[in-house]
Amino acid sequence: MPVNSPTGLRTVAATRYVTPFREGGSLPGLVEADDLGMYVLKFRGAGQGVKVLVAEIVVGELARRLGFRVPEIVLVELDPELARSEPDQEVQELLRASGGLNIGLDYLPGSFDYNPVVRAPEPTEATRLLWLDGLVLNVDRSWRNPNTLLWHRKLWLIDHGAALYPHHYWRADRFPADRYRFDAADHLMLPFAGALSEVDDELSAAITPELLDEVLALVPDEWLEGDEQFPGADRVRSAYRDLFAARLRAPRTWVDELEAARAARV
Repeated sequence: MPVNSPTGLRTVAATRYVTPFREGGSLPGLVEADDLGMYVLKFRGAGQGVKVLVAEIVVGELARRLGFRVPEIVLVELDPELARSEPDQEVQELLRASGGLNIGLDYLPGSFDYNPVVRAPEPTEATRLLWLDGLVLNVDRSWRNPNTLLWHRKLWLIDHGAALYPHHYWRADRFPADRYRFDAADHLMLPFAGALSEVDDELSAAITPELLDEVLALVPDEWLEGDEQFPGADRVRSAYRDLFAARLRAPRTWVDELEAARAARV
């Protein structure tokens, strides 16, 4: 049965692999767990590695605390023996490579990809989401790949594994953290966003050091301890704090760049 995790996220055990989602590059799958819930499982054994799972937790849970709708994120214990009943060799290999902790997002039955042309977003929500993705460097929320769902007529955010891309190398000498490139030209919400000044004041003030500590504490230590650049989970968490501090430090030139992209689109 589900247990409380030391990280604060619920932990469940996968009991049945149901089906793959072929549209996902990392081949996420639908699983049933011992709490009888259904979850979209993101595998630690996928090609992108555990840092994608770290980004899913950090960005997803930060978004939730800022008032966005995000499916519940749980830690999922996966027994590689589940691969025995799976006929697809690619899925078998992924299951066998992903024993231990993975993450799952609560499955939203009947949801479908959000299309802003069919249902225009509320302007403030669009502006806040554009700002959030600029902050976390989420390069994967475009009109081609919206990574948002419409469920019960509400917008839900999914798939944040491509965000926080500097953590794949952690080289402070590569670029200053406040200057990492974020091209908003194809962002899903750019045509619907308003001026960013008001949401910039609101959201930057809301992301306190205490809030960041709370979110970073949700990441399992074992996913951080294997980092090649920094020794130990605490040091890696400090690197994430430094990244956010640099992105939030005034003047936020990346916000000016978002505003310029928005103004050019209007």
